[in-house]
Amino acid sequence: MKTEWLVIGGGIHGVHLAARLIAEAHVNPKQLRIVDPGQRLLQRWRTCTETTGMRHLRSPAVHHLDVEPWSLRIFGTKRNAKKSNFAAPYSRPSLALFNAHCDRVIDEFSLDDLHISARAVRATRSKGFIAVELSNEQVIETRNIVLAVGMGEQPHYPDWLPENRSNIHHVFAPGFDEWPQEKERVVVVGGGISAAQIALRLMKEGHEVHLMSRHELRQHQFDSDPGWLGPKHMNGFEKVRDVAKRRALIAEARHKGSVPPNVRRAIKRAVRLEKMTWHLEEVEHIEVVEGDSTVHFRSGRQLKFDRMLLSTGFSAHRPGGSFVDELVETFELPCAPCGYPILDHWLRWDSNIFASGPLAELELGPTARNIAGARRAADRLIAIANSARRAA
Repeated sequence: MKTEWLVIGGGIHGVHLAARLIAEAHVNPKQLRIVDPGQRLLQRWRTCTETTGMRHLRSPAVHHLDVEPWSLRIFGTKRNAKKSNFAAPYSRPSLALFNAHCDRVIDEFSLDDLHISARAVRATRSKGFIAVELSNEQVIETRNIVLAVGMGEQPHYPDWLPENRSNIHHVFAPGFDEWPQEKERVVVVGGGISAAQIALRLMKEGHEVHLMSRHELRQHQFDSDPGWLGPKHMNGFEKVRDVAKRRALIAEARHKGSVPPNVRRAIKRAVRLEKMTWHLEEVEHIEVVEGDSTVHFRSGRQLKFDRMLLSTGFSAHRPGGSFVDELVETFELPCAPCGYPILDHWLRWDSNIFASGPLAELELGPTARNIAGARRAADRLIAIANSARRAA
């Protein structure tokens, strides 16, 4: 099969970029494919958000996967004018509404028909094309590759995790299906929004919940200052040419392990009403004796538990696994000391290889991973795609 565009990754970024390429770069859908191992597009997004019990997104209604900026707002009004469709502040959409809107975008552009359920394995140059081998043994020759892979397949595990961990699970591990069905004493590890949402879900389901974090709840409405979406902060960022300094700016700008005010209030209230226990502690080790599991804290305190759910984020190393690793070697692609791509303004890593999401953050800044980052990446990709089309 030969295509003009091959999008690798069928998550938030891959779906939005594919829709924009069809709608705004006038790419013939027959000349575009999306490669993702899920059985359906956005599968990881849906699985992870369902696990956390998320009710409303953290981001406002203007951040969505359709082309027009006000599409989600209009969709929500026409679909059902419930107050629960959008939450204050910033008109944050409910997860149900957002997912329904995503389905509409996928249907409108027939993206399911373009989805190949497989993994990209390796890529080589082939007579003006890039030949991409897939895990289903199919080979696609494409003019352009868009890397839209996320961090979802590399959850971070704490150093203290024991080898015997049959009742300890990372909630974002691929294939996670260990949610407690019966009433249990559950320890949730993590101090960010996902850990808090998971603890609240468990509480509502009647479990004995212990939320454990090394730091107090850090309150921020968004995971980085909104000024990073525009010239307020990005003008200065773009003037910094040293990629190591850009990495430091990104790390400083991110509100890692933070929660918005409404989630913080919910956790504080649950603790105050003794519906949940908060532990500001660091783990020394986990002990398992005759089937009984105990957390030993550095303070000397101990806590027995039935199940432990980790919401400790994702590993910081470059995403994309062996496919991206081999791509770097085969195409001699430039990387920063942190291992992430050094892209041009148009998000090109090579003449015909583009990147979005985490792989584009040294060019797009701390919002690159978010829905807003997908929209900003699409703006640049569409501009260069249309320029190339006009030149042709």
